[in-house]
Amino acid sequence: MIVALIAACEIGFWVLLAAGLAFRYLLRMPRTGLALLLCEPLLEVVLLVVTALDLKNGAEPNWTHGLAALYIGYTVGHGHRTVKWLDGHAAHRLGGGPRPPGPPKYGRARARHETRVWLGTLAAAAVATVLLQLAIWYVGDPGRVTSLEAWRFTAWRVAGIHGLVALAYWVWPKKAPAEDAGAGVADRERVGR
Repeated sequence: MIVALIAACEIGFWVLLAAGLAFRYLLRMPRTGLALLLCEPLLEVVLLVVTALDLKNGAEPNWTHGLAALYIGYTVGHGHRTVKWLDGHAAHRLGGGPRPPGPPKYGRARARHETRVWLGTLAAAAVATVLLQLAIWYVGDPGRVTSLEAWRFTAWRVAGIHGLVALAYWVWPKKAPAEDAGAGVADRERVGR
């Protein structure tokens, strides 16, 4: 049941997102679109309540309950950035707005960008850990919560791997190709004339 609810919440997320952007840019109803976009956190509240009720009704804590906590954590950590990114592209494609800038490609700017994304993953792991710990306390039986404890480790393992990737951008910064650097010099020379 929880897996089906997670799938329904994910589908609901994209449906609300598409509807919100369509109302904002295609139908020129920005307030209605914003209201639809603001309804997205309600999906996570529903998932959280149903998961808690499932545990309260005696369901055996298993991987689905852990996955629900990670899903909610991911939405808290990365949901806003995802919506903002898609809103910028919808404003450009549907609303005639300027093309949104992409992430930096090279050097320290790219490393800072990757670090900000990693901070979202840290937030996701922290939220998932709190929810999993609350579920462990709620169940109250150490013999039944090993699956939930394993999901805490999974959340922090993912955050650690992502942190190593972000750190790699600081240790080995990606350098601009020679032709991009040459184009920058040519542009500066043209402006200087």
